[in-house]
Amino acid sequence: MTDQFAQPYQRIVEDVRDQIRLGRLRPDDKLPSTRELANHYKLAPGTVQRALGELRSAGLIYSHQGKGSFVRQAPPSEPSASPEVIKLQTQISALTARLERVEQALFGT
Repeated sequence: MTDQFAQPYQRIVEDVRDQIRLGRLRPDDKLPSTRELANHYKLAPGTVQRALGELRSAGLIYSHQGKGSFVRQAPPSEPSASPEVIKLQTQISALTARLERVEQALFGT
């Protein structure tokens, strides 16, 4: 489930995270192309690229030039997050999005 107040790229990140968490996307599954994701979310390809960059930085996906982006295998030592941690991460994401909107409205950044 995505936050309606999140930045567009954050909604993609949250959606892909949810799909991975729910098992709809499994390790080594290929994500749709940037163009397909842009069409699906009705966003610019640059916004999709930003989301893919965030997912790569978070270690959730990896990309091969010319082949696409794929779901990464979770490291075996990675502990699963507790519901409290997940709730805090969601709240931080929502607060970050709100702060970005306020800064954009005030400073036009």
